[in-house]
Amino acid sequence: MFSLVIPIYNEEKLIDELIDRTVQAIDSFTKDYEVIIVDDGSTDQSVSLILARREKNNKIKLLSLSKNFGHQAAFTAGLEYARGDIVAMMDGDLQDPPELLTAMYNKITGEEYDIVGAKRIGRKGAGGRNLYARLFHSVFKSIGDIRSMGNYGNYSMMKRIAVDALLSMKEKVRYLPGLRTFIGFKQGDVEYVREKRLKGKSKMKLRNLFSLASDAIYSFSRFPIRFCLILGTLGTLVFMAAGIYVLVAKATGIAVPGWSSILLSIYFLGSVQLVFLGILGEYIFRNYKESQNRPVYFVRKFYGDTPEK
Repeated sequence: MFSLVIPIYNEEKLIDELIDRTVQAIDSFTKDYEVIIVDDGSTDQSVSLILARREKNNKIKLLSLSKNFGHQAAFTAGLEYARGDIVAMMDGDLQDPPELLTAMYNKITGEEYDIVGAKRIGRKGAGGRNLYARLFHSVFKSIGDIRSMGNYGNYSMMKRIAVDALLSMKEKVRYLPGLRTFIGFKQGDVEYVREKRLKGKSKMKLRNLFSLASDAIYSFSRFPIRFCLILGTLGTLVFMAAGIYVLVAKATGIAVPGWSSILLSIYFLGSVQLVFLGILGEYIFRNYKESQNRPVYFVRKFYGDTPEK
């Protein structure tokens, strides 16, 4: 059985085309499937449109969450309800073309891969967001503990053994592409050019993208805390040298009178300390979120067969 998980949030303008293209793509390689659309607290007509399509095709299932929990939480909910031996994740804005599912399915079944990711080799659409995405992947590749993640997003396909491994990790602050790479197994990829949004506006604002990038870096990189150590060490060496210079200047009588250098030093050190405290605060906040142990999501209603837990 094949399962596809698609999170959506206020996508009423795309629902019909999303379902049409997705079902047509899946029908080309299997008839035994389910499409789990996760409603992440939509306030438009998305739910009613999905339920109308479900009346015509009961392989379309709707998992309605109690509120908007975020992209990664919605994917997690869908994965936990998916029953397939092979499970795929795909964004619901049609920037991930459903037609690519056929190539991914053929690769995961024909070449004995456990995971097949969709690798972005280009992007269409808004230049600012594309620049931000390229910058993030470039930085993450340089400083992340997982160097093989490359230009991968959520769009991927996994066998049941990989899905179970992914779901066994219970972090509350989740970055699924990183977790998917972390679990290992035999991983392949299919290259594609990411499409621009067909209709409507992106629900991922720049602040949300920045927050997701921060989660990725703090979860899979030691660079921020190591940066503090390196900068602190360099600062110590610099000011030790400056201290020696001051002593020598005092002894030889060439010291320049005035307080500007002292004030600048104080402001510089104070600013550096605030940066360090902010970075440490990010780690402490994430530890606090984990210690709270709150559920990642709550389900309002599931329209489909009750999954075995």
